[in-house]
Amino acid sequence: MSEYRQYVQFHDTNEKKRNIHLEVIRGGRRVKISIYDIVVGDVIPLNIGDQVPADGILITPHPLAIDESSIHGESIIVHKDSRAPFLMSGCRVQDGSGTMLVIGVGINTEWGLQMAISSDDPIEETPLQARLNGVATFFGIVGLSVTAVILTVLLARYFTGHTRNLDGNVQFIAGKTRAVDAIHGAVSIVTIAVTSIVVAVPDSLPLTVNFTLAFSLRKLMASKILVRKLFACEMMGSATVICSDKTGTLTMNQMIVVEAYAGGRKIDPPSNGLRISPKLQSLLIEGVAQNTNGNVYLPEGCTGIEISGSPTEKAILHWGVQIGMDFEAARSESSIIHMFPFNAEKKRGGVAIQKADHEIHIHWKGAAEIILARCTWYLDTNDHLMEMSGEKMAFFNQIIEDMAAKSLRCVAIAYRPWKKEDIPVNEEQWAHSSILEDDLILLAIVGLKDPCRPGIKTTVQLCQKAGVKVIMFTGDNINTAKAIALECGILSSFDNAIEPCVIEGREFRALTDEQREEIAEKIVVMGRSSPNDKLLLAEALRKRGHIIAVIGDGTNDAPALYEADVGLAMGIQGSQIAIESSDIILMDDNFPSILKVVKWGRCIYANLRKFIQFNLTISVTALLINVVATLSSGDIPLNAVQLLWVNLIMDTLGALALATEQPTNLLMNLPPVGRREPLISNTMWRNILIQVVYQVSVLLALNFQGSIPGFTHDATDHGIKLKKTLIFDAFVLCQIFNEFNARKLDEFNIFKGVTRNYLFMGIIGLTVVLQFIIVEFLGKFTSTFRLNWKQWFICVIIGFISWPLGCFGKLIPVPHTPINNKFRRILHGRTQMQSGQSTTRESPSYSKLVICCYLIVNLFSRFQRRRTSTHQVLYCSAVTCFVYYQDF
Repeated sequence: MSEYRQYVQFHDTNEKKRNIHLEVIRGGRRVKISIYDIVVGDVIPLNIGDQVPADGILITPHPLAIDESSIHGESIIVHKDSRAPFLMSGCRVQDGSGTMLVIGVGINTEWGLQMAISSDDPIEETPLQARLNGVATFFGIVGLSVTAVILTVLLARYFTGHTRNLDGNVQFIAGKTRAVDAIHGAVSIVTIAVTSIVVAVPDSLPLTVNFTLAFSLRKLMASKILVRKLFACEMMGSATVICSDKTGTLTMNQMIVVEAYAGGRKIDPPSNGLRISPKLQSLLIEGVAQNTNGNVYLPEGCTGIEISGSPTEKAILHWGVQIGMDFEAARSESSIIHMFPFNAEKKRGGVAIQKADHEIHIHWKGAAEIILARCTWYLDTNDHLMEMSGEKMAFFNQIIEDMAAKSLRCVAIAYRPWKKEDIPVNEEQWAHSSILEDDLILLAIVGLKDPCRPGIKTTVQLCQKAGVKVIMFTGDNINTAKAIALECGILSSFDNAIEPCVIEGREFRALTDEQREEIAEKIVVMGRSSPNDKLLLAEALRKRGHIIAVIGDGTNDAPALYEADVGLAMGIQGSQIAIESSDIILMDDNFPSILKVVKWGRCIYANLRKFIQFNLTISVTALLINVVATLSSGDIPLNAVQLLWVNLIMDTLGALALATEQPTNLLMNLPPVGRREPLISNTMWRNILIQVVYQVSVLLALNFQGSIPGFTHDATDHGIKLKKTLIFDAFVLCQIFNEFNARKLDEFNIFKGVTRNYLFMGIIGLTVVLQFIIVEFLGKFTSTFRLNWKQWFICVIIGFISWPLGCFGKLIPVPHTPINNKFRRILHGRTQMQSGQSTTRESPSYSKLVICCYLIVNLFSRFQRRRTSTHQVLYCSAVTCFVYYQDF
């Protein structure tokens, strides 16, 4: 049922995921529509990273590099141009930009039908489920072993004539008991053994994981967080590092030009086109209008304009309009010969145009320091062509550094004239003509401001407080990256902005694998990073044992999103390839939502640990009571029906009550759960041991004629049934009270927030009511006896004592080293002793283990000889716990 609900939930949310919105050109105007609304005849612009939404024909002369791996099953890059213009839906644009005419949609495309009816990703076993299955297997083996002992002893006692009825008669006499009666007695014993297995084996743990995940996913979905893969939510609870892209993730990706330099001087305000000389203004307008993937549209009858494109393109186009650009007129004055698509590696893009007078201009636009390094000339305020001297180069570099220090993205605009007879004649010559990118003339440097998202600094600080390191990588200038990191709180001060905390992608890329792994943990900011640099950083951190979460929104983030343990993508501004490479989608693009994912991921672990502690306490107690009673007297105090009711409390009702606890802020004050940290912590072992010792001691005291107020041992049928009913009732009430203890593993206030968990309170109330009905009205079915109010009061007091006992136990400190590591040390010490090495440090473990075994055996032997009272049991148990605990 849980898996079916998850399937339905993912089916509904994936319908939203498939409903991609994209831009089409209709009536000369770009409009954004759903992928389901595309019709034949639509004109669709395509850029790097876009998915081809339908079958179509490339109608622009510029070539595209298309990844057709979805068609051929292999990563084949096919170049599309006028000679091979056909595009198939489902493919991706790897390089270039262009426009396609739609010729087939829906089921009329080659992959249309498969895309519409494609099945969801199968629900795979999560890492946490695998670990829980290991825990269940271990305790299952222990339970089977103990049950085998119970079955063997009971059958041996039965067939040797040592088992008696309540009236004192021997149940089996060789040669006299009828075969039917003998079989009936043996079947009863087997039934008890099988029921013990059901209680002992924690088979509900995987179910609890599914239920907890489904509950968490539902809550996250209400917060506009779509979890595409189940394991991602639980892995976020263990995340130690969050690597975040800057643009569109930490910032709002809504850029505006706030500073501009043209003609060698500052334009203040940057929108003042009157301060720009005529020739420089004409060249700037020409470069801005032609070297772009965006568009400027002026609706009829409206005074405002509509600008489309990427945030950077929109900002520069808007600045071009402010300085006097008429977009349509500027584009009509020249024709495009060739385009150099913007490349994340080169950090620049260009266009070659031919004017009406046949003059050739090649315009470039990109990262300021990269474009500036290729400039050997610049235009001054009088439109004179001036040589780029060393002094002037230093002046422009200082401008770039000053802009970057203000957290501005710096973009430089340059061009160069070219002779028509030297223009390449084919695509191959264009691709290998690197001289076109050199000897440029600098036109302008503009600074674009991308404001940080609201609440980003608080979110980063809370992540750091929770033990999660935040790393920022960006393609921007290293100084811009530092300024943004300071503004977001990733860097505390400029004093920390030194290597290796702050590094450029090319420097990180040049290191060896070993050096990258060593330096990766120190990196806080990576500037001028390429997609491969982000991937290398994620790989290096994973090799160091970190659990990595990568957040991005662009196509260049896709490799790192795929490589990370958890990939998070922005649902609104994120590219389709980034979304499909991710495991979690922030549907509202709200970066602070990451805190909710981390908190719920940790809540999953916390709730499962609560349930495991509660579950194991019941299992161990029930097994110990039955096995001790079986070995000593051949009679078990808890029968099959009672154990099945206990199993119902332990599995189904316990999972519902404890797996639905809401996350608290205290979870964010704890360190992340390690990749190999055991599910059962030392704190849990302490709590389980205290409750098990108390319950076993009290219940065995009742079973072995221990005296308590209001109850006197009676050997008659009535007295034995009353004794077993008291044991059963006290045992169940102990679990009900202990369920409150399980809510807070290491907190004293176990009632904090309990009234807000209506499901927990309802299950507790339901369990109490059903227990009362079972004891008082279903005696024939459960072999119980009606209790008076005094006896009920005694059982309630026995259960109530688990509360102060649990608080007292939390005063006992526990070692930080997991207990399983202690056992490894013991085994290692034994290996050393066998090899003749010294084991002085480990020798006390064996002596203390012998003392514990002696005390336990002595305790059980005194039970069997009826020489132990309640206070002696408690005293002996306390001494045993103390001696055992001192070893750790």
